[in-house]
Amino acid sequence: MKKTIFAILMILAPFILTAQESKKRSSLLPEQLNKLLLTESMITRFYVDSVNEVKMVEEGIKAMLKQLDPHSTYSEPKEVKSLMESMRGNFDGIGVQFNMVEDTLVVIQPTTNGPSEKAGILAGDRIITVNDTTIAGVKMDRYNIMRRLRGKKGTKVHLEIMRRGINRLIPFDIVRDKISTTTIDAAYMLDKKTGYIRISSFGQKTHEEFLAKLDSLQKLGMKDMVLDLQSNGGGLLQASVDIANEFLNQSELIVYTQGRVFPRYDYLAKGGGRFNKGRVAVLIDQNTASAAEILSGAIQDWDRGVIVGRRSFGKGLVQRPIDLPDGSMIRLTVARYYTPSGRNIQKPYGDSIRYRDDIMQRYNRGELTSADSTHFPDSLKVFTKRLNRPVYGGGGIMPDYFVSLDTTKFTKYHRDLVRKGTIIQTTLRYLDDKREEMKKKYPTFEEYNKKFKVDDELLARLHQYAERDSVKPKDKEEFEKSLPQISLQMKALLARDLWDMNEYFQIINQDDDIVKKAMELLKERNIDALLTKKR
Repeated sequence: MKKTIFAILMILAPFILTAQESKKRSSLLPEQLNKLLLTESMITRFYVDSVNEVKMVEEGIKAMLKQLDPHSTYSEPKEVKSLMESMRGNFDGIGVQFNMVEDTLVVIQPTTNGPSEKAGILAGDRIITVNDTTIAGVKMDRYNIMRRLRGKKGTKVHLEIMRRGINRLIPFDIVRDKISTTTIDAAYMLDKKTGYIRISSFGQKTHEEFLAKLDSLQKLGMKDMVLDLQSNGGGLLQASVDIANEFLNQSELIVYTQGRVFPRYDYLAKGGGRFNKGRVAVLIDQNTASAAEILSGAIQDWDRGVIVGRRSFGKGLVQRPIDLPDGSMIRLTVARYYTPSGRNIQKPYGDSIRYRDDIMQRYNRGELTSADSTHFPDSLKVFTKRLNRPVYGGGGIMPDYFVSLDTTKFTKYHRDLVRKGTIIQTTLRYLDDKREEMKKKYPTFEEYNKKFKVDDELLARLHQYAERDSVKPKDKEEFEKSLPQISLQMKALLARDLWDMNEYFQIINQDDDIVKKAMELLKERNIDALLTKKR
């Protein structure tokens, strides 16, 4: 174990011992390393009870990283193996993104159109048992949980789920399938000259996928683009840089990184981008983060397009993966991202609780519903590269045009239907009975989109499942107010299961206020006038 600790410290040493540091700092370091080694040695040799050295060292590493920032993390060897599998492209499994909370697997998001989502698994669900083996509250490690959830395509896994608001375990039988890591959710024409591309995250294949979608839309006549980065949590820096290159001119700065040890490194556009002339509207919201903010910031700083939506998340720290001898990994923050104008978009992170709850705090102080609730000090003001417009760092990308979150659209009744999975269960079971009939009636999506209406039969099914889930509107008025959103969502979900996510977004975007605002703005002929006029 001492060899392992020493090897870890030696790997980290080059990141700490540099010529730039003072002699005093360098002379103190060996003493601190010896102190750490001595402490571990004394505990393992003399502590009253036997100790798990592996766990003790891992918890020590986690404690050290916790002192730094929210994005410096440690992954155990089994977690690293799982991460590498998913980064390579495809794997067989049930299709969920998850986190462990108090020894319980909590679903963050089911993979779009994957086995779990089709079965009705929802974000927030807690997986309690897998094939009659309890995995919650038993301190089972992530590797063993993943081993139980993953398996050969076509094999079945039985889950029992705990869902908030339901006082019983819900059984699910899920057939494993190939899980794709495709990062382009949708690409279609909004009108005869405006294309729409939605990127969900930035992975190894994102640029390749983006170019394929770009080519197909340009063949359909795309001149202007709506680039949707809403709820894009980021991913690989290089993927974001490669896509930014498609919009910018040769040698224009996309982003630069700089840290205490690492000198400034500039990422420049190579030129020859396939969309460096057409007008662009980039859509962001409070969940747009990291690599998605780099792309948004580059387009905004070069006045290349208009940014529409709400202030982005604010993640501007660079993590470097450091492989450790036992197969584990540290993702250590080694630098900051800076946009072309010199903005660092990282929001403050001194208070970990406030950092974690930042989005809710924005909502509570009215920032998501009013642009006037967002304030930046003048000290954070910089200017764009071409039009010399003021923009601000210090906490995400502030859009050029703010779009309020419309909280009046959604009633408590609708929220309860979504929370309990009633709407998705209704559409799934309806399609089980009606799939062949629907395919015959609507042989193309265009016919479906034009003619399909949520009818009394589908609403009757919704009422049936809502009653089962103990969800009721308080009165007829609440139901009538909820109906437009419920109908739109059911129509979009049916389209997704009959075709794909592309068709889902073609329907759901019909009521997306940020998409509608972007289309309104792109009617402006002069992009410079659009960016500089008062709003």
